[in-house]
Amino acid sequence: MLKDLLQPKDLTGRCALLDTIRGFTVINMVLFHAVWDLVYIFSVNWPWYHGQGAYIWQQCICWTFIFLSGFCAGMGKHTVRRGLIVFGIGAAIMLITALFMPEELIVFGVLTLIGSSMLLVGAAKPALQKVPAPLGLILSAGLFIITRPVNSGSVGLLDHPLLSLPEGLYSNYITAYFGFPQPGFYSTDYFSLIPWLFLFLAGFYLYQLAGQKLLQISWKGIRPLNFIGRHALEIYVVHQPLIYGVLLAWNALLRPLFG
Repeated sequence: MLKDLLQPKDLTGRCALLDTIRGFTVINMVLFHAVWDLVYIFSVNWPWYHGQGAYIWQQCICWTFIFLSGFCAGMGKHTVRRGLIVFGIGAAIMLITALFMPEELIVFGVLTLIGSSMLLVGAAKPALQKVPAPLGLILSAGLFIITRPVNSGSVGLLDHPLLSLPEGLYSNYITAYFGFPQPGFYSTDYFSLIPWLFLFLAGFYLYQLAGQKLLQISWKGIRPLNFIGRHALEIYVVHQPLIYGVLLAWNALLRPLFG
């Protein structure tokens, strides 16, 4: 593994640009979740983390992951199989948090969303590819913008609600999966099909529109970020337990020394 980090394997068949962007995003995700643990589990007082800056940071991370996943689904040949794997990992995380960490419960988290999107797009790829790429990209981006506030009971423009939706849509976990969470629904990581499937589709249609040109970029990327980007799923699965363990040790052994 260390050898791969210092001297990565030939990236033939991969896009170094995508790996570098994904690697940079993974680092930001790990840092964001480390701060989350510090603030919400270990009671570190950092008012900035409750403000707009931290929200924008978090949104940039998840938007990038979902958009890139859609882009890669456009060029992938085994999208359904990969979707089953990612969805299964997301379901396992939901079960583990429900049994052992209910205060940090994850219901319909980002892996469930990405896995679901892979399954849907993989199954419908022949039909989706018949839609002209510019039209598909515009429609997908437009639907994402309009439905962005759907979790809170409305449609509008990104986070600005303009029209309220019927309360009857928000009734149970099935409706929550699609984007209409019932009253009292709780999840520390919630990404429903609506609106996020549309962002995934925007990435898919960007590949249809310009993917081949992007893949021909000869830039080799940033090697450490390439390595991290190629192992994004594995890092996602293990990073939170590792962060929690490190912070737990810090809280027990080092924090008292610094007051």
